Amino acid sequence: MAVLADSDTRWKWGALTADRIAPGPSMETAPRDDARGGPALSGFLLRGRATPTPRQLEEVGVRADSLREVTAAEFLRAMAEEEYDVVVIALVGGGVQAMLHGLKRVWEGRDKRPVVVTGYVGVVYEKLADGLLLRHGADLVLANSRQDAERFRAVYEGVGADASSVTEVALPFLGGAPYAGEHDPSAKQGHGPYTVAFAVQPSVPDNRRDRTYLLERLVRHAKLHPEREVLLKLRSRPGEHTTHIEELPYQKLVQRLAPPANFRMVYGHMGEVLDRTDLLVTVSSTAALEALHRRIPTVILTDLGIREVLGNHHFVGSGCLASWDQLDAGHRPTPDEEWVARQGVAAGGTAQGPASYAHAFDAARERIAKLLDRPGGLPPLTPYYTPATAPGYLPGILARHHLGPDGSVLPGAPAADKEPGPVRQIVRRAARGAYRHGVQRVAPVIRRMGEL
Repeated sequence: MAVLADSDTRWKWGALTADRIAPGPSMETAPRDDARGGPALSGFLLRGRATPTPRQLEEVGVRADSLREVTAAEFLRAMAEEEYDVVVIALVGGGVQAMLHGLKRVWEGRDKRPVVVTGYVGVVYEKLADGLLLRHGADLVLANSRQDAERFRAVYEGVGADASSVTEVALPFLGGAPYAGEHDPSAKQGHGPYTVAFAVQPSVPDNRRDRTYLLERLVRHAKLHPEREVLLKLRSRPGEHTTHIEELPYQKLVQRLAPPANFRMVYGHMGEVLDRTDLLVTVSSTAALEALHRRIPTVILTDLGIREVLGNHHFVGSGCLASWDQLDAGHRPTPDEEWVARQGVAAGGTAQGPASYAHAFDAARERIAKLLDRPGGLPPLTPYYTPATAPGYLPGILARHHLGPDGSVLPGAPAADKEPGPVRQIVRRAARGAYRHGVQRVAPVIRRMGEL
């Protein structure tokens, strides 16, 4: 199996998904990576602004039999020369579309090709139609819940596209021990004080005022409850990038505050933080789904409103919406069981959700097995967008990855084993310096320069 990813989060999703959907019997809640007992996993990291650092890869905790940084051209060359049964594309929508056209080109005339799988890292709360149509053409488009599967099929059918690729699964990184205090708030799942963890997001909210407000409220909560441990769970260290650019890192903002001794900033694997968490607080992070899966009390903040731009509108009906004032006063949320089940995160499931998380990937494995056994091999990939159906949109997407309108690699495409040109070197140095020193005003300029 092969996985192509462009950030730490997407590498985590892609690699764990590959483990979950590898042909074989139903898995328990722990991914096969724990013992690397599944098929060999070849990892490819697409060179770009969010290419994960060694520290980020170590934090993700997913091992591969081989791992290399590549350009789009080098990945396509590898796919033409190497044999795989399954290829998981864990990229942003435009990257998925470009690779689908590139793979269609390099596999022309081949008797047998791999099964191509793609999907989403977490909650899909914006650009639903755009993101889905950019992923159309893969053999499997994974939906992380029953609700997403229904929405995905409706979009494809609504534009006359084949919706058979939509396959219901679940987020591949759910798991961990159920919360010990689910029925007894005084019970502790570990040692130490009652722990509140705030899971930050790189780009939500996206302005200094709102991010400072949330940080001030977290510090105030720590001061109001000195008997609690209050954690600020950070995504990346200064100078590192994730799937989304963090222009206003909390590490910088907290320097102006005076947090008490029971306030701490922490990095590391989200699952390990949840092991000692008694209350998970966030705006709309996927960490909320991880916590709900483990029955950890979870709050989606309403202080900044319930708005699409924040993503917390996705949690309407969850029973988890609350404000810092309510939390300061001791509020403990009670999630709506039917809503949770429809999100594919309930550990036991209900009539509306998967029978159990261990079997959430059975349908995907069965579909992959049938495709691999198809007599005569698989037909060519057929993305919804073509030069005929989207002549003003598709060529630009392909060109950003140095591909022509027919999916072929353009002459002069960069190679990952070569140093970037002088302009790109300047751009990278400027970007690193800007984020390291918190010069937020140059960030939009750096992003535009990075598209050169």
